[in-house]
Amino acid sequence: MTRKLALFAILVPLAGLLAFVALRSGPLAPIPVTVVSVNEAALSPALFGIGTVEARYVYRIGPTVAGRVASVDVNVGDRVAAGTLLGEMDPVDLDDRIEAANAALGRAESAVAAARAQVTDSTARAEYAEAQARRYDALSKSGVVSDAGTEARRQDFQVAGASLALARANLEGAEKELARAVAERDGLQRQRANMRLVAPVDGLVVAREADPGTTVVAGQAVLQLVDPTSLWLDVRFDQLRSAGLVPGLGAAIVLRSRAGTTLAGKVLRIEPLADEVTEELLAKVVFDVIPDPLPPIGELAEITVALPALAATPVLPEAAIRRVDGALGVWVVADDGVRFAPVRTGATDLDGHIQILSGLAADDRVVLYSQRAIAARSRVTVVENLPGVPR
Repeated sequence: MTRKLALFAILVPLAGLLAFVALRSGPLAPIPVTVVSVNEAALSPALFGIGTVEARYVYRIGPTVAGRVASVDVNVGDRVAAGTLLGEMDPVDLDDRIEAANAALGRAESAVAAARAQVTDSTARAEYAEAQARRYDALSKSGVVSDAGTEARRQDFQVAGASLALARANLEGAEKELARAVAERDGLQRQRANMRLVAPVDGLVVAREADPGTTVVAGQAVLQLVDPTSLWLDVRFDQLRSAGLVPGLGAAIVLRSRAGTTLAGKVLRIEPLADEVTEELLAKVVFDVIPDPLPPIGELAEITVALPALAATPVLPEAAIRRVDGALGVWVVADDGVRFAPVRTGATDLDGHIQILSGLAADDRVVLYSQRAIAARSRVTVVENLPGVPR
């Protein structure tokens, strides 16, 4: 009997110690949590996106016909003025063909001059023959000349008229030939002019895609020129957060090569086509002042667009939002433990706050961070902070 009492006296304190340990530090111990109260505040939402520097106006300069590059007079990075000769294609036999066309044009002009002289001569002969025919008609009525003479004058008038018609037809043909020669010469000259690669605007050379001696096809670019005053950013925003994004909103631009420097800009337009794969909205953002020196085309940039401020509503840190059994909500801390409260959320800001449109009352305390996952029957203990978790 004494042994049983002694064993009982040992086991009872040991069982109490184990229960104490289990309830304080074991799986049954309360879960340490940090809490935050629901407060009302007016959020200033903003959108964050990643964009690339692009030029709105890009000019790809090359020949309109296949040929060989004869010279390229500029290099990448050069600034050029409108009308500057950038390079030239090998004209091959174009100069000879233009010389031949000029000779043909001169021959056509001479043919027109000869045809006009023939028309003038034929006109004079026809007028003289007409006058003679009329005079003989009058004399024939008076019986002064014979009918045969009168008929001869009439035939001379008809022959002169036919000669005049022929001369006029020759003149018309010569003039058409002259027009053809002019068109052919002008076409060759335009083709020759297209062999000269000329800057269409003041710009910056960003690519040199062919060197002298290279054969290129019609439409292939030899040089690529951009208008440096037309730089903008092609930006992608998350569709879920893009409500309220409209043209004209201010934008803060941070170029990757200039971290720490914020440039001012604004949203120029929202693209009508979104990216259905990445679920992103596309927009164009322009600089208020073009950076100097110019950023490289294709450089990445971080863009923050401030959206219109919202009315004051209950807000919480986004970290407090949980998804339990498919429902979005928060763990509300009460005197008897915790309960899951489904909520309807609204807009967010870049500081990590989110609107609570329904499901909570002002000053409700909700779990912000917990040491481990919480369930409906979990016991919690509120602490100031958790190791490794920011306050």
